[in-house]
Amino acid sequence: MTALTSDQADAGAALDFPIILSVDAMGGDDGPAVVVSGCSTSAKKNPNIGFILHGPEAELRKLVERRKHLRGRCIIRDAQDVVTMDDKPSHVVRNGKNTSMWSAVESVRAGEATVAVSCGNTGALMALSMIRLRKLPGVNRPAIAVLWPSRNPQGFNVMLDVGADVRADADDLLRFALMGASYARNGMELPRPRIGLLNVGTEEHKGRAELKDAYELIRDHADAADFDFVGFVEGGDLPGDVADVIVTDGFTGNIAIKTGEGTATLIGELLREAFRFTPLSRLASILAFTSLRRLKKRIDPRRVNGGVFLGLNGTVVKSHGGADATGVSAAIKLAARLSELGFNDKLAARVARAASAAEESKK
Repeated sequence: MTALTSDQADAGAALDFPIILSVDAMGGDDGPAVVVSGCSTSAKKNPNIGFILHGPEAELRKLVERRKHLRGRCIIRDAQDVVTMDDKPSHVVRNGKNTSMWSAVESVRAGEATVAVSCGNTGALMALSMIRLRKLPGVNRPAIAVLWPSRNPQGFNVMLDVGADVRADADDLLRFALMGASYARNGMELPRPRIGLLNVGTEEHKGRAELKDAYELIRDHADAADFDFVGFVEGGDLPGDVADVIVTDGFTGNIAIKTGEGTATLIGELLREAFRFTPLSRLASILAFTSLRRLKKRIDPRRVNGGVFLGLNGTVVKSHGGADATGVSAAIKLAARLSELGFNDKLAARVARAASAAEESKK
């Protein structure tokens, strides 16, 4: 059995898997072959996943039929147009109905899939997701949350926002804290996550006015929302163990994550250069091979690839545009995990309770 065509799907054929993911196959920098390869890797590891792949049907069919682990696991939804990295979000919202990205989000809106995954244009994906899925009640600005390698026992911290919107006032930062706590609680099994607010120092008098206001709001909601507020944290605490969730605005968060990715890449390059420097250092690299491989895996950005759009009536995972098959597979693994947990329903309930409590406090 091969992949189902759009006609077969419309005629009533359906995927019978516990988890159905909607994948924009055309969004990555390196084209659909990498995305399909990542799907195949995930399918091999997790027999519970089925895929709806969005893109030009003829092109995707050839790629899928070469991957034995995708046989019988895919519906191909024909979408001839592609959102490029240069497309403006406003243009995509007005004219992107025939694109693979629009089609992928629409499958979540229609209830055919539980999570959408795309490597495409972040701004366009967020704009389409907000228009088609709508924001959860009580959420003013959605946020993108990512996993950041850390010294915590779980191995990662959650950081948000990392680029959904460059602005965030005190109330937005409170909502980010609530959503981040829900993500950590459900996705990382932390019953009472520790929340930190990113600032230029840990002293309470430091920072912009909205950060000081957010400090008080988050602190006052900590007990009711079942998290511990550790106060202000600094950039050096991102990979540390003082907090499980780091809250910031999208401008600061986006710079931080890209700086971290660049630093990880630089460390890898410098290590390779150092171990090639002399015959003795090359011998040392052989002796240290196992430890170096463990280090590479630990700091490899591809293995924590996937930012989650939080605050929408549906879950969307944004993979890095330059992700290879390993990175795409990591994003799909994250999407499958969130789907399995019923994460968005739990997040919606948490935000709704917080919004209700906030309204009561104003009366």
